Amino acid sequence: MGEVLSQSEIDNLLAALSTGELDVEAIQEPTTRQAKDYDFKRPAKFSKEHLRTLEIIYEHYGRLISTNLPVYLRKNIQVSVVSSETVTFSEFTNALSNPVILCIINFQPLVGNIIVELAANLGYAMLDRMLGGQGLPLEKPRDFSEIEMTIIEKLMIICMQLMRDPWKNVVDVNPIMERIETNPQFVQVISPNDMIAIVTMNIKIGDVESLMNICLPFFTLETVMDRLNTKFWFSAMKEEYEEDFAEHVNALLKRVDVPIKAVLGRSSVKVNDFISLQAGDIIRLDSRVDSEMRVYVGNIEKFAALPGANRNNYAVRVTQVIREENTV
Repeated sequence: MGEVLSQSEIDNLLAALSTGELDVEAIQEPTTRQAKDYDFKRPAKFSKEHLRTLEIIYEHYGRLISTNLPVYLRKNIQVSVVSSETVTFSEFTNALSNPVILCIINFQPLVGNIIVELAANLGYAMLDRMLGGQGLPLEKPRDFSEIEMTIIEKLMIICMQLMRDPWKNVVDVNPIMERIETNPQFVQVISPNDMIAIVTMNIKIGDVESLMNICLPFFTLETVMDRLNTKFWFSAMKEEYEEDFAEHVNALLKRVDVPIKAVLGRSSVKVNDFISLQAGDIIRLDSRVDSEMRVYVGNIEKFAALPGANRNNYAVRVTQVIREENTV
């Protein structure tokens, strides 16, 4: 899209044309397009569409975390996607603090690993909640103990398993936790110059708020890059909707439980008589013993039946099906 001129710029241009300061033929001559420098060390392997699709995936993932993780932490959690960008792996690792929680996840069936970086203050807050505290971070960061790392690993495995559903539209993944590192120097899973996509998520646990970064190497996602677009999703959804689900719906409806009640009869008693009822008292109903009962499905009268018994259980025998046209 060309540059949009303001009204003052248009007025100045018209004035220059009228005075002859500006030549019309010079304006009509095609100008050469400016070439942009291309950095071969940082090739653009992730398009804007790819990054937007990753944001949609992890927006879904954030909703799952905010729904499932409070069951274990017993505290309200708010998760939102902040941004997505592409950087080299060396830029990502150089920006990490120490200590930090780095989860190396095998993203089967895709080749390679992804990394989930959780800020240390969020890890301390989770530990404090799991051990009965208020969920406050440490005033001064320190290394995690082995017991603390075991607790964090269990929580991160729960979060890791929640990635399955958001990725279903792209590929059925089976994430497996390989290990957790707290030192960025031990997380050289790919070449430093390889490109990665980073999805940054903001997590708020009570009053503690910090970031979680999802590191997705191009090497891992290369085989499914064509599926990282919403057009592929919509086409797949259209094919799915065109299938015939009538038999499946009927099978589900047949397994639905519905309440059924058979009414022997009705009677009106005074509150004083009702309070004085004792075992063995007789309540007179408005129906005869040999008359048909009304059977209700939910609150709708559907059958007429006669009372009886089946072995040691009370039962009714249906004598008539009441159609809707019969009740009008």
